[in-house]
Amino acid sequence: MQKVQTKKTNVIFGESIGKKAFRKLTSKTSTNVCLTIIAIYVLITILGYVGLLPDFQTRVGGSYEPPSLTIAKILGTDIFGRSILYKILTGTKTAITIGLLVTAISVPIGVGLGAIAGYYGGKLDGAITWFYSVIISVPYILLIMAISWVMGKGMFSICFAMGITSWIGLCRLIRGEFMKHKNREYVMAIKLMGAKSPLIIYKHILPNVIHLAIISASLSTLSAIKSEVILTYLGVGIQDGSSWGTMISDATGELSTGIWWPLVGVTIAMFVLMYALNIVGDALRDALDPKIVD
Repeated sequence: MQKVQTKKTNVIFGESIGKKAFRKLTSKTSTNVCLTIIAIYVLITILGYVGLLPDFQTRVGGSYEPPSLTIAKILGTDIFGRSILYKILTGTKTAITIGLLVTAISVPIGVGLGAIAGYYGGKLDGAITWFYSVIISVPYILLIMAISWVMGKGMFSICFAMGITSWIGLCRLIRGEFMKHKNREYVMAIKLMGAKSPLIIYKHILPNVIHLAIISASLSTLSAIKSEVILTYLGVGIQDGSSWGTMISDATGELSTGIWWPLVGVTIAMFVLMYALNIVGDALRDALDPKIVD
């Protein structure tokens, strides 16, 4: 009887992340629009890596030309006559790259350590809890700045610094879920059948809590993009000019002279992406949470 119940649990979850979750995720027009927006930003990033984006360093006009109907000047130019649009497109490539890389680093760490701590408990749990308590006791921005300073300024060091400091929240969630699931009847039945701990963790418990990691991935991407912009604005992030943070830093000093279009352009680009990620994150939670899925 317990074996049948365990199989049923996994089938329900598989169905939720498959047909039911996808149907619910795409049932709202607003979510579909936001998914399309995110796809466009990702496409821009891909085009940047294959060399199909225009060089943002290229001069396309005079200094501080206001927006016009020309594509290169549709958002105006900066002090050096460079296209604001081209700079935003390059910043998009930087933002999406950092968001995805930080997520790829932080989510596996959070899931792995959380699963180990929650399932095994004891000294392993105590060691992992102590480790993330030490990390979280240091202010987030200061810790990232310190790691970046040691490793050097650049995209890799920023991604690494944010990745190894962004997993703690997910680790706590996964740890708590594993502590609840390891004492449930289906896990006890599997243990009586002789299943080894790694099999129980990754085949039976993890599929029932993996929705937390998927939801966390969308939030981690959002947080990483915002953190990179803030760090670059403070002067410890991306230094080659290919960041929205650099554009904001330059544009804030130009407002007093009536040059508004650089700040407006980059603000709109950031707002649209942040809004889309927030909406999709909420939709993922509604679609994947077993307590919410119909």
